[in-house]
Amino acid sequence: MAHIIVDDNELLEKAIKRFKRMVEKEGIVREFKKREYFEKPSTILNRKKKSNARKVMKRNRKGKSES
Repeated sequence: MAHIIVDDNELLEKAIKRFKRMVEKEGIVREFKKREYFEKPSTILNRKKKSNARKVMKRNRKGKSES
């Protein structure tokens, strides 16, 4: 869970920016958007397979161009 400690002499805008960076770094907003709607397990599996296939293709293209 993201939380920050605000000093007495710290500007509120600066504290808010620090909080936003921390939330983004922890992926809280991304996780919320992902869980906003129910996704069937088969859909999750298909999405992960497609993502892995793209990664493999990209890795293969990189390997061929370097050789």
